[in-house]
Amino acid sequence: MGSAAVLLTVGPAASLAGGWVALDIRGAARALEHRAASDAELMAHARGDLGPARRVASAALYRFAGTVIALCGIVLPLSGLLELA
Repeated sequence: MGSAAVLLTVGPAASLAGGWVALDIRGAARALEHRAASDAELMAHARGDLGPARRVASAALYRFAGTVIALCGIVLPLSGLLELA
């Protein structure tokens, strides 16, 4: 019963968070892209590299990862329901 409750709780939360990024609601994927770019720039400056920072990840990559997380978030509650049966 304990693991089923965890799966039934974590699944919808993961699906909601992944869907938020996958559908780019309110620019979530773009914000993650800008944050990764600024972090890469700060790390380059900390190393003493004053050139342009290399691009780490694009918004399309974050949208793909959000899609995978949303789909896994759908599978988790289903496995929790199978455990209860």
